[in-house]
Amino acid sequence: MRPVDLVRLPTLMAMASGRREVVVGLLDGPVVVSHSDLNSSHIRVLTNGGERGRCARPSSVACRHGTFVAGILVARRGSLAPAICPDCSLLVRPIFTESAAEDELQPSATPEQLAAAIAECVDAGARMLNLSAAMGMPSTRAEQQLRDALDYAMNHNVLVVAAAGNQGTLGSSVITRHPWVIPVVGYSLDERPMAASNLSSSMGRRGLGAPGEGIISLASTGEPLSLAGTSFAAAFVTGTAALLWSQFPDVTAGEVRHALVHSGQQRRTTVTPPLLDAWRAYQMLSATQVGRVAICARSS
Repeated sequence: MRPVDLVRLPTLMAMASGRREVVVGLLDGPVVVSHSDLNSSHIRVLTNGGERGRCARPSSVACRHGTFVAGILVARRGSLAPAICPDCSLLVRPIFTESAAEDELQPSATPEQLAAAIAECVDAGARMLNLSAAMGMPSTRAEQQLRDALDYAMNHNVLVVAAAGNQGTLGSSVITRHPWVIPVVGYSLDERPMAASNLSSSMGRRGLGAPGEGIISLASTGEPLSLAGTSFAAAFVTGTAALLWSQFPDVTAGEVRHALVHSGQQRRTTVTPPLLDAWRAYQMLSATQVGRVAICARSS
């Protein structure tokens, strides 16, 4: 089974490749924008007042991570990457600093850095945000800044999809607890949650599962590679949201979110969320669109 099959994406991907006006904010590492399997004309980099927005060290974990996630979202069809929404626009806002050490741990960002990046992406026109940030223990003030930034995204109808984290713990964060955020748990290809994926009651109630293992995507150097983690699971949900919004440009952020979160099983009493069902989400939005047309027809 391929990762896209796990969440019933192939039929939707055969119907659509996205629209340029659907802008995905990628808050991650820098991206090798010149990669031959990326359409650079659809990628814009926010450099945050002069900070380097492109990969200075392609071998760094930060660059490798950002480029890999970008491949899941907007690589060209026909590449080895999932390439869920290649004709959507990608707004790259690097939040991970490149290290000289090629064996560095998972890149991380401070809550203050992430809060600022969220606001910048919203102001720059993103319609959804993909968050894959690992953070240390934030202060009370920093948590409030991050909550305020997530509220800002919610109030501007910008969807937020966030990785559950890979510590294998039972517990949430200020991000995954936020009522607007869709937290994403990683699943293996045998339809089981990954042992390394964090779980929590908020993830069980409002989150989704998506492929987190067996994923091949773009490398920042050399041939494509295979990685695992909830960061990559989150990108499958974000890419699906982008495809759905491309197909139904008039639906609201709340309607897209509802279709995604309620597309799978309705069991919401455990710490484990159901798998994303992309095709079911499409059907739900299609019914919403039909209902809206019928209401307009009756009122005219």
